[in-house]
Amino acid sequence: MIKLVLLRHGQSIWNQARRFTGWADVDLSPHGREQVRRAAQLLQAVGFSFDVGFTSYLQRSVHTLEIVLESMRLQVPIHASWRLNERHYGALQGLSRQEIATRYGQEQVVIWQQYFDIAPPALDPTDERFPGHDPRYAELTHAELPRTETLKAVRARVLPYWHETIIPQIKAGKQILIVAHGNSLRALTTYLDGIAENDIPGVKRPLTGEPFVYEFDEQANPLRHYYVRRAPKLQRWVKTKLRNLGRSGSLGKSGSLGKSGQLPPATKDRSCAG
Repeated sequence: MIKLVLLRHGQSIWNQARRFTGWADVDLSPHGREQVRRAAQLLQAVGFSFDVGFTSYLQRSVHTLEIVLESMRLQVPIHASWRLNERHYGALQGLSRQEIATRYGQEQVVIWQQYFDIAPPALDPTDERFPGHDPRYAELTHAELPRTETLKAVRARVLPYWHETIIPQIKAGKQILIVAHGNSLRALTTYLDGIAENDIPGVKRPLTGEPFVYEFDEQANPLRHYYVRRAPKLQRWVKTKLRNLGRSGSLGKSGSLGKSGQLPPATKDRSCAG
């Protein structure tokens, strides 16, 4: 059995500002770096090690991988590909969630984020945000340079890299760490899980900074998947609730959350795209 770990990069400075990031190359926030260090500690605590790492061209993903490997004291080959980049959000890139909701309506924002084959407004090729102006993407053909993308388009660029580059590593028995982005990972996991296109809007992006494991057989067939930390959203909620109650002085002597001892369901993923 081969284990492969997927890790969505830590919080970026534009995630923190709730801006749509896409292919904009912004770095991790201080909180994002701490998220990544905690992820590395968690992976090390449960016995993970890696033979090879994969990441995108974007620094928030590259730096996440570097921090994990440095924290775990691992030196392994690293492969970067534009095919693992975040979804390109077209004309929405750089705008805040509030700006976009005001201009287009909150319902439309949700549709663009969640649906499989609906693209945001495209960039004009003369726009400075168009990746054709970035020398890192000089190797891409005109058809490969996105002006906007659907999740379907993201999957179409991720899967060739998966089949041609990553699957051979799985079949070779390598322990693999892939650090990428919410939508490039979502495109991959919905493929691996065989999610029907009509059901994809209900599938959330992987949680930021939370290692997610796939187990494969020797022929690279997925067997099961799980977060390394059980119920990570629930644990985050508990930690935040305890901290807030402690600050307000309303936490009882027993340190309990209430008489019922019940916890609310996991909150919705309200992080901005990127």
